[in-house]
Amino acid sequence: MPDATDADGLTVGQVSARLGVTVRALHHWDEISLARPSLRTAAGYRRYTAGDLERLHRIVVYREIGLGLDRIRAILDDSAADVPGALRAQRAQVAERIDRLQQLSAGLDRMIDAHERGLLLTVEQQAAIFGPEWNPDWPAQARQRYGNTTQWRQYAERSASRGPQEWQAIADTVAGFDRALGDAMDAGVTPGSPEANQLVEWHRDVFASYFPLTRQMQVCLGRMFEADPAWAAHYDGIRAGLATWFRRIIDASARAHGIDPDTATWQ
Repeated sequence: MPDATDADGLTVGQVSARLGVTVRALHHWDEISLARPSLRTAAGYRRYTAGDLERLHRIVVYREIGLGLDRIRAILDDSAADVPGALRAQRAQVAERIDRLQQLSAGLDRMIDAHERGLLLTVEQQAAIFGPEWNPDWPAQARQRYGNTTQWRQYAERSASRGPQEWQAIADTVAGFDRALGDAMDAGVTPGSPEANQLVEWHRDVFASYFPLTRQMQVCLGRMFEADPAWAAHYDGIRAGLATWFRRIIDASARAHGIDPDTATWQ
C-alpha cells in the first residue's frame, strides 16, 4: 500500500482498507464536506493525503464512541470547541448504555434460567409460598414433559419477570379460587348454571397467570384433574368428590360454547 505522503495520495479503496470504513461512507463524508480529499486525478478520482488521512482517522474514532457526524464536524472545525467536555458527555452516555446492556444481560440470564427451570425460586421459597403439599421436583418434571411446547415458553416468559411476592399473590389467588370451588359444591351449584359457568371463567382467568388457556385446553385439564392421582388428591382434599365435580362444570360450560368434551384436544 502506498504511503499517504506520496504525491499521488491514496485511493478511496486504499483508505477504506486502511481505516476499516466503507467506500460508501467515504463518498458520503466527501459529499457533505466532512472529509473531502485534497487531491483529484485528471479523470476526477479522489486521492487522500496524509492530512486527509489524519482527519479521517479522528472521524472514525469519534464515530466509534458514538458521536454524530454533526458533532464530529463541530469538534474538528471549531478551534474553540470544548473537546474534553464533549468526550466527557459522550463517556456519560456510554456509561448509561453499558448499564442498560448489563440490565438486558441480567434479564436474558433470567429468561434462559426460566426456560430451563420454570420456577426461579429456591426450594425454601417454594415451600413457604405453595405449602407443604408442594413438591420441588415438579417444575423439573414439567420442564421434561412440556419443555418443547408453546405453553411452556409462555409460562417461562411470565416466570422470568416474577419474584417471591408475585408468586405469593398468584398462590393466594389460586387458594381463593379453590375455596370458592369447594363452597360452590357445598351450596349445591349445578353444572351448566350461571354460578358454575362463572367459576369456569374464573378458573381460566386464574390459569392465565401461567399461560393463556383455551376452552378446549381447559377441558383437557378437567380430565387431568379427575384422572391424575396428585391433582385428584388435591381437589378431593378440599372436598370429597370435588375433582369430578370440577371436571363436570368445565364440561358443561364447554358444551354451552359448542365444544364436545369427549373429543376436545389440547389446542
